[in-house]
Amino acid sequence: MTPDAFDRACRALIGATMDVQWGEDHVYKVGGRMFAVSGPHGHCSIKVSDIAFEALVEAGVGRPAPYLARAKWVRFDDLAAVDDADMAAWLANAHALVAAKLTRAARRQLGLA
Repeated sequence: MTPDAFDRACRALIGATMDVQWGEDHVYKVGGRMFAVSGPHGHCSIKVSDIAFEALVEAGVGRPAPYLARAKWVRFDDLAAVDDADMAAWLANAHALVAAKLTRAARRQLGLA
């Protein structure tokens, strides 16, 4: 997946926003909470479920994301090596996981409920 395709996939999700933080990292959020991060050197990190975390790490597809692994984030060191359809599905899931933790009012305001 290209960085532009990653950006388009993230921004296409309902209520998603992007901020530049920590230097040059693009941080994608829903309701002010992060669900994905892409870096300037072709890597990215995303929020995943507990089961997906174990599966992706054990299969060697990704690795525990620095500083965020205990919250079940996976880092992909080479975004270009990841299939577009797979990453788009993982991003949609990351968005859904984070959005589910928002208050009912926040979800309604974002058009998620």
